[in-house]
Amino acid sequence: MDVDTRLLRGFAAVCEEGQLTAAAARLLVSQPALTKQIRQLETLLGVELFERSRHGMTPTRAGLALAAHTDALLAGWEEALRATRAASAEHGSTLRVGFEGGIINLMTQRTVADFARRMPGWQVELRQNNWFDPTSGLATGEIDLTLWHAPPSLARHYSVAVLGEEPRCAALPAGHRLAGRAVIDFEELLDEPFVAIPHESGHWRDYWLAVRERGGRPVRIGAVAHNTDEWLAAVVCGQGVGFAPETMSRLAPREDVAYRPVRGLSPSQVGLYWPKDRTPTPAMAAFVRSCRATVGLGTGLGNRIDGRGAQDTPRGLSQDTPQDAPESPGTP
Repeated sequence: MDVDTRLLRGFAAVCEEGQLTAAAARLLVSQPALTKQIRQLETLLGVELFERSRHGMTPTRAGLALAAHTDALLAGWEEALRATRAASAEHGSTLRVGFEGGIINLMTQRTVADFARRMPGWQVELRQNNWFDPTSGLATGEIDLTLWHAPPSLARHYSVAVLGEEPRCAALPAGHRLAGRAVIDFEELLDEPFVAIPHESGHWRDYWLAVRERGGRPVRIGAVAHNTDEWLAAVVCGQGVGFAPETMSRLAPREDVAYRPVRGLSPSQVGLYWPKDRTPTPAMAAFVRSCRATVGLGTGLGNRIDGRGAQDTPRGLSQDTPQDAPESPGTP
């Protein structure tokens, strides 16, 4: 009997959520589509998997039996998929790199040309990170490594080749009351409505809302955006303000958006990330070296706060000694 893993994921989500509505929202499918999937799985197995009531969905004994094995089945498939893609990448000629929307120009033609010189015959395939996947495709093996502006604590969960440090800045509509300031204090933004990214983005939503710095003070959500274009449009239309990598102020400036440095907001660690359980390939290591040779950070708005200049090489590292060296793939 062949069972689509999509049906098993739907089943697992309903078991965990206890209702179709929440499970469908989590899976980003419509409720009728999820209902159809559950019925299809029950037909294939020839059993009732849930007891349905106005209070929700409760697994039957057969459903509980299946649920006991579903996580392992899906995890096994994901591991097989990662291994297959990793083996293919070892002998392939395309490196798949994720990037954050709005700052693609951080990696320039010089970066790609430098990589081509180091890895003749190889190409770079750039993919914009998906806000509905907190791993940006790393967990499923869809990409090999990704560029993130992240809190330093993320290095506990991923291997990372640090490129530098960069401030987070405020993005405001051009006519905002604080747009005329050279520097904004974080406390001045506490009561502002914010443009948030989806709940499905997990810890990234809290990070770009600066939840840690708020010290428990709730965030006013003015709008929820599903990609960078929607996020910028919401800011321009005055639905809220937001925090963004300082890079956006330099590489994606707009007359209708005011980017301002924020005093009291922690900076991001900028780096190339990949799963801790994956040994970096020669192509990955070469791309890290290319980024270190061509990506410039720390020359924008942050200088207004503390007078810092550009930092050509991440602290403690030389550009010829990649942090992702194969002999120590998990080193942060």
